[in-house]
Amino acid sequence: MYYKLKIFRMNKLKLLYPFLLTVFLAGGIYIGYRISPGFENTKGAHNYNKIRDIIEILDKNYVDTLNADELFESTIEELLHKLDPHSAYIPKEDLLASKERMEGVFGGIGVRFFLLRDTISITNVVQGSPSMKAGLLAGDQIIKIEGKPVAGQKLSNDEIMKRLKGQPNTIVNVTILRNGKQIAKKIIRNLIPYHSVSASYMLENGIGYVKIDEFSRTTADEFKDAVAHLQALGMKKIVLDLRNNGGGVLESAVRIVDEFLPNRKLIVTTKGKNFPKDETFSTSFGELENTPVVVIINESSASASEIVAGALQDQDRAVIVGRRSFGKGLVQQDIPLNDGSNLRLVVARYYTPTGRCIQKPYSEKYEDYMKEYYDRYESGELYSMDSVKIADSLKYYTPKGKVVYGGGGIYPDVFIPLDSMANSWFVAEIYYKGVFQAFAFDYVRNKRTKWSSMYEYKRNFIVSDQLINEFYSYLDKNYNIVRDPKQDVKRLKEILKAEIARQLWEENAYYYMNYELDKEVKKSIEILSK
Repeated sequence: MYYKLKIFRMNKLKLLYPFLLTVFLAGGIYIGYRISPGFENTKGAHNYNKIRDIIEILDKNYVDTLNADELFESTIEELLHKLDPHSAYIPKEDLLASKERMEGVFGGIGVRFFLLRDTISITNVVQGSPSMKAGLLAGDQIIKIEGKPVAGQKLSNDEIMKRLKGQPNTIVNVTILRNGKQIAKKIIRNLIPYHSVSASYMLENGIGYVKIDEFSRTTADEFKDAVAHLQALGMKKIVLDLRNNGGGVLESAVRIVDEFLPNRKLIVTTKGKNFPKDETFSTSFGELENTPVVVIINESSASASEIVAGALQDQDRAVIVGRRSFGKGLVQQDIPLNDGSNLRLVVARYYTPTGRCIQKPYSEKYEDYMKEYYDRYESGELYSMDSVKIADSLKYYTPKGKVVYGGGGIYPDVFIPLDSMANSWFVAEIYYKGVFQAFAFDYVRNKRTKWSSMYEYKRNFIVSDQLINEFYSYLDKNYNIVRDPKQDVKRLKEILKAEIARQLWEENAYYYMNYELDKEVKKSIEILSK
């Protein structure tokens, strides 16, 4: 009887454990931020002691071994998600990577690589980087780091990055394989930029194109450099591509909006219960105030991307093309904790110049919020503007009388449906397993100086039927993927041409090869050519 009673009690503890840990966390955060002289005599101290007692009981009596650190951190996330979807706890070990992305630089050696047959294969060497100074070349393969083999070890990208990254002026020794020979290289690490502007080139009719992948502290300067280069090539109009841009540093987004607006135009408003209302206005220093602009967004454009699109739409300054954006309009503030971790807490909301709240509605169910993309897919919203649910009560008007809608996210002026026919499942599997990238890397091994520029390559290089047959043979030999006899060969040729270009000139060339096939870009050109 005693044994059964003990089991019953332990099962009850097991069921209550997540709740108790949440309570513990709540008390912990309360203690951390509200502690003051005399606290030990308050009700808070009494509750904290009670929680501590509960944790001790769990530790002694729980049926399985617990990883307290992992469970504690997952419980923090669970607690924060009860408040909103975007407040977050960032462990100490993840904080550095987060800061690097925000600052736009990190300590490293300056190469782009991927794993080809479990070997680190360098696709590009950053201009002026430590790797370039040490004599590394695109096409080299790293087989040892600090004398330890890394080829064929089934290492993840994160594990490789940890070995190659480090503080500036520290040394990492690598052994590379080049043309069948092993060569030892000593590389002195330095600061390496994260480039958030991944592509910029001329389209046609004096139209320039700039793609921004995220907003770091360097993004606005990168954008200005790209614009200056395109203006030198004759740019009179611009397409700003913010698709799949999840946001980042607000200041950079504001500076980019400022380039397009005249003086004293409202860009964004922030306000919250404990956060005073703040309005951000443009200055008189915009270089693109008279440059026609189209902004492309999609369902993965969020936060700072939505601030840019919303401000330019509300000020009648841009035509927005694409699909409704994600709907993330919560202002987050970083609060450092004593152990080196970070609490990224939501303190306010963003509002566009007409007063629209960017944030889409959310309930207490975090999972429902995160799968909202699939709800859009199921409802048909990604394929038809008629399927988009718009509330008349959330109708706003721009200074020129154009109707814009609130309710979460930015609604495009020109809707472009998701192109579900662009790639087959066969092509998707090839992408997922890295076949295109691997074949392109091997193909350009002895051809990296064959073309003088991506423009010459685009004009002169043709993917022949013979090359497609070589690709199929490569696929059959190295991958367990069943061919699709109905696959459009023309589409395969287009993808291969773009992937080979990416090996030679990075993302800029990849997007340049494909822009005639991009429905959103084609519509943008049409709008700006009128």
